[in-house]
Amino acid sequence: MNSMLLKLHISAVRLLENEDAQDLIEYALVVALIAFGATASMRALATKISTAFSSVGTSLTTSV
Repeated sequence: MNSMLLKLHISAVRLLENEDAQDLIEYALVVALIAFGATASMRALATKISTAFSSVGTSLTTSV
C-alpha cells in the first residue's frame, strides 16, 4: 500500500514539474479568453446589426 502511495506521489510531482503541461494549460487559457472576448463582441455586433436592419426596414416601409 505504501509503495502505491509513493508511486502516486512521484507521478503527481512529475506532472506538476512538467513544463509541457504548463504550456498546454497556458494555451488553453488563452484560447478560452479569446473565445469569451469573441462571444461578447459578437453579441454587441449582433445588436447593432439588428438595429440597423430595423432602421432600414422602417425607412423602406414609410417610403413605400
